[in-house]
Amino acid sequence: MQRLRLRFSRGEQLKYISHLDLMRLWERTLRRAGVLMAYSEGFSPHPRISLAVPLPIGVTSEAELMDVVVKKAVSPYFFLQNTKPQLPPGIEILEVQQVVLTAPSLQSLTRFLEYRVSVRSEGTEEEVRGAIETTLRARELPWHHMRDTGPRHYDLRPLIEELRLEGWEDGVATLGMRLRCDANGTGRPEQVTAALGLTAHPGLVHRTRIILAGS
Repeated sequence: MQRLRLRFSRGEQLKYISHLDLMRLWERTLRRAGVLMAYSEGFSPHPRISLAVPLPIGVTSEAELMDVVVKKAVSPYFFLQNTKPQLPPGIEILEVQQVVLTAPSLQSLTRFLEYRVSVRSEGTEEEVRGAIETTLRARELPWHHMRDTGPRHYDLRPLIEELRLEGWEDGVATLGMRLRCDANGTGRPEQVTAALGLTAHPGLVHRTRIILAGS
């Protein structure tokens, strides 16, 4: 068997499909490409395909990471050439490399997620810059969001590693952010914009990088 790691993009055409539908899409694509996927053992075997971090609905990306375990070793070039023609518009494989079969899972290695976020502001550019500085200086940012089981309370500040204003045009701020994603919690771009006082829902949330431990 062999383990291949893919980096792929998800564009506007497919940004509203669910994580489950995305995994089904990949399973169909690999089957049509003639890739002999390895399957899990047990009563209900499933393909050994795993993403680093599920991409929320409505978010685009150029940095998704996925591991695929195949039964028979193939070159990354062979895999790429056979798989790319089977992909629908909105998904593009950007890189394929071989990794050690026994390496830790992508989920366990993920440490940070980077995003580019565009959101309309009712304030000025200087006010947004000031809000960013205030947020980064804060020792804590008490936060909560509702779950099916009720409200969850936590500190948002440790989840924000980096935050900056990358652009400003006609009242729309473009933010760059690096958010923590590990066993202690996962930062969400829309929570960060809300903490800055930007009440509008982001018009664009685009994942630009997944940072793994040791990278």
